[in-house]
Amino acid sequence: MFDPNSPEFTRPLTPPPREAPRMQLFVARHTPFFILLGVLVAQLLLLSLQITRSNNVRLIRVWAVAVFGPFQRSLRGGFDATAQSWRIFRDLWQAQQQNQELHVQLVAAHSQIRQLSEQAAEAQRLRALLEFKNQLPFQTVAAEVIAASPGQSSNAIFIDKGMDSGLTADLAVITPAGIVGKIIAVFPHTAQVLLITDPDSGVGCALEKSRVQGVLKGSGNNRGQIHYIMNEEPVTVGEVVVTSGLDQIYPKGLPIGTVLTTGEGNIYKSITLQPSAALNRLETVLVVLKPSSGQQQALNLPSRP
Repeated sequence: MFDPNSPEFTRPLTPPPREAPRMQLFVARHTPFFILLGVLVAQLLLLSLQITRSNNVRLIRVWAVAVFGPFQRSLRGGFDATAQSWRIFRDLWQAQQQNQELHVQLVAAHSQIRQLSEQAAEAQRLRALLEFKNQLPFQTVAAEVIAASPGQSSNAIFIDKGMDSGLTADLAVITPAGIVGKIIAVFPHTAQVLLITDPDSGVGCALEKSRVQGVLKGSGNNRGQIHYIMNEEPVTVGEVVVTSGLDQIYPKGLPIGTVLTTGEGNIYKSITLQPSAALNRLETVLVVLKPSSGQQQALNLPSRP
């Protein structure tokens, strides 16, 4: 019969003994084997320390080299590859820096070459202008072109000389290549020049070969039209046209341009002229000053053959 007060049920419960770790059991079970293995290893080490091979190299050193040699070679190969990569990176970086420095020097050299070329061209242009000025029988003043009148159909420029240089209206403006135009407005330090290609301009002209005279009127687009030359007069393409001096502005005999096209009209020929001076690239010009009465008479005298 079930008795709750029975000593079997009143005894305190004790936990079952814990199971020993398997590793400890394994070691305890095979202890003699491990002792034997340790003794064999110790004997091998002692023998390797005592046994020597050729060249008095101990056997343990041979084994150590055989075991750790591959690892040493791998590590050395890795270090060598890293060092080689670093050297390549350093050389590339230095090359890039040198390339940038050389590029900067090249740009500076090109800029200097352009400046020297511009200075040389300007010196040559001024030398030609000075030689032309010294050959002229009349007095002139050199001036720089500083601006052009706004607009696509502009046929006027501004120069850096004005009243302070003794300039007045209706003075001729010329270059060694040919005439440019005449002054139409004068200011204290500047002046406005009307180009010969402007429709409001007019230049007394003559064909260089036949000496047939006419009047040049501007037609825009860097061209001019020669008027009042009869149809029966011979005119050839490429013939040089010079100033006649009859307009009392441009001295006689200065080049104006060449005949570009020619054709017959009702009474007068239709002649297109190409100016000799590069009117769209003017930089330096000469302004012809008014000559004295004696000089004017000398200029109007016909030259001897």
